[in-house]
Amino acid sequence: MTLYIPPQFRAQDPEALFRFIEEHAFATLVSTGPKGLHVSHVPFLAERDDAGRVRLLAHVARANDQWKALEEAAQVVAIFHGPHAYVSPTWYSNHPAVPTWNYAVVHAHGRVTLLDEAELHDLLLRLSAAYEAGNDPPWKMSQLPADYTSSMLGAIVGFALEVERLEGKFKLSQNRPADAPHVADVLEAQGEGELAALMRANPPPAKV
Repeated sequence: MTLYIPPQFRAQDPEALFRFIEEHAFATLVSTGPKGLHVSHVPFLAERDDAGRVRLLAHVARANDQWKALEEAAQVVAIFHGPHAYVSPTWYSNHPAVPTWNYAVVHAHGRVTLLDEAELHDLLLRLSAAYEAGNDPPWKMSQLPADYTSSMLGAIVGFALEVERLEGKFKLSQNRPADAPHVADVLEAQGEGELAALMRANPPPAKV
């Protein structure tokens, strides 16, 4: 499975790609299996070891057949979607021109191992702590009755995606260097501040 990436849109900085995954952690999980492709949409928890290797942790419902084939899958990819928006040719100074779409995505390819119950419990603690951080007071898994927690753990399957390859595509008007700053300004004025900021952080390459 390969993502088409023209050279000017390729994002390769490992730190930037990892940060992107952390900030856009709800991803599309795609894997192959005996019945064809499986697709799920799940929040991931990203972590790195001292060598920089990336590991993505998540879970799916036990009733979801995708988990049964994850460990044997020939291909597994998690697709992380960032900000995106329509770009009108009326925003360009150079013509003729056509409409397009600006967006950023990161594809994480790798192999999957299933988590045991203790690892799954730890993952749920970490996930809930991460996403409850903004609540006052935050909900805590420890508040649940033990038998309820046990039954919920039995209804899901945790897994770790050991990332072997990251692909980043940041299509942000780098092919129109004269127009990119104005496009970012228009998008920001339309409420697409995150996309505008990403464009400014990834400007067209300077001419040599």
